[in-house]
Amino acid sequence: MGGDPVPIGRRVAYLRVRRRLSQQSFADRLGKSKSWVDKVERGVRSLERVSTIRDVAAVLRVDASALLGRDVQPVGVAEQREGVARIRAALSAYEMAFGRPTDREVMSPDRLAREVRHAWMTYQHARYPRLVELLPTLVTEVHRAHALKAEVGRAAVVVVEAYRVTAALLVKLGEGSLAWLAADRAMSAAAGDPVLLACAAVQLGQVLRASARAGPVLLAAASQIAPGKPEELSLRGSLLVQAALIAARAGDDRVVGELLDQAAELAAQVGDGHDHHRTAFGPTAVELARVAAAVELGDGPQAIARHEKAIGWDGWRGLPVEHRAAHLIDAARAYLQTDDPANAARVLLRAERLAPAEIRERPAVRDMVAQVARDPDAPPTITQLAIGLGVL
Repeated sequence: MGGDPVPIGRRVAYLRVRRRLSQQSFADRLGKSKSWVDKVERGVRSLERVSTIRDVAAVLRVDASALLGRDVQPVGVAEQREGVARIRAALSAYEMAFGRPTDREVMSPDRLAREVRHAWMTYQHARYPRLVELLPTLVTEVHRAHALKAEVGRAAVVVVEAYRVTAALLVKLGEGSLAWLAADRAMSAAAGDPVLLACAAVQLGQVLRASARAGPVLLAAASQIAPGKPEELSLRGSLLVQAALIAARAGDDRVVGELLDQAAELAAQVGDGHDHHRTAFGPTAVELARVAAAVELGDGPQAIARHEKAIGWDGWRGLPVEHRAAHLIDAARAYLQTDDPANAARVLLRAERLAPAEIRERPAVRDMVAQVARDPDAPPTITQLAIGLGVL
């Protein structure tokens, strides 16, 4: 190629073929004629308008930079992939399970518990890049402690909690299969203990949000928790919330309402301002779940009305940073459902100020930022964020 850049028309043709689109189907998705596409690909017609380049990139499911010859990955993607690879390697290691010798002592349950608490705090403050760095070592230590049966009763708790936080992070990063592995490990380690099993099931619900078959599993776990102390009420209520969100994904609004009403009754007994078993369960959390459920059911107006009310509650400020930022992303989806890109941009920018990693590290959210930024009515600030993320 002699170092000359590939013409944009040839890039369009290559990417179109790779997407298995004919010129006609590609033209139809763009709202253009087949002749227009042919001329672009042959270089007879140039692509100069930024809006047109963005439209072409959106149909081809690539960044605009790929069309312009700037094969740049979004900010932090390479580092994130490397980190996930290290977590995958740690989850795949079974040396201690086969009795291989080691010259290192197993981390004490007390220290391991401290490390797990630190991991959860890092997660709840939405410091995902830092947690990606911490988890490979933590998972390795958990394996060693679990395999050597170090103080089994105490170790079981930290093992379950370590796998829970690992699953929670991997869901954020869009690593569904690996998240399921971590959640499944948590369920296995919790076997025989109803409370630990319920804790593990909370993350299982997050991982299997799209699977209607997971709902009965969560409800079964909830039924094993006898209502009593706020800690148990929080677990039971959180499982009802997760089951409701699964039902919402399936479009069952009746079940959604019933489960969230039950969760609200429990939440009223627990109150806001608590984080029992890392659930942050309370009345505000249930109200935010109603917003998320409404979004899943496609009821943007209801979601927006509940969102605008809930963020004024005292309980809103007491929620973990991660929880609040994730809710703002749900609110952005609701605004998009009502064709309001300006407010979608506003809450996304608010989420980015609150928890930058919630925007920058989540693939699905980066895609949303790009979608909003492409709208002609979007404010310049969201366009600047999209460019900074490398998605526009």
